[in-house]
Amino acid sequence: MQNEQNLRIDKWLWAVRIFKTRSQAAEACKKGKVLIDDVQVKPSRVIKIGEIVYLKRPPVTFQFKVLGLLGKRQAASIVVDYVENITPEEEKLKMDMQKYEGYELRDRGVGRPTKRERRLIDDLKKKI
Repeated sequence: MQNEQNLRIDKWLWAVRIFKTRSQAAEACKKGKVLIDDVQVKPSRVIKIGEIVYLKRPPVTFQFKVLGLLGKRQAASIVVDYVENITPEEEKLKMDMQKYEGYELRDRGVGRPTKRERRLIDDLKKKI
């Protein structure tokens, strides 16, 4: 087993199932989407217990607290002992609002919008 004192952030993000692959976790770090203490981190950054990891996935910024160091991918039931999702409710609501963004309701049987109706719909969406 790897020395748990020196665990890379990309490996931890993969092991606690925040990312599907380690290369996706490393890529997110390289693109500046992973922050610790408001500082962008490299994939090789050593993580410590008690740190808060911020993950930007627009429009939401997730927050995870490191409860333990896990170097290998484990069952999802075991992972809850190593990570805590402390994302505020306001951020979670942003994710729910994104589902309804751009949704249009048209009466059944009306057909496709005309060119004029399409322009009006587009103008309405720009105002929102």
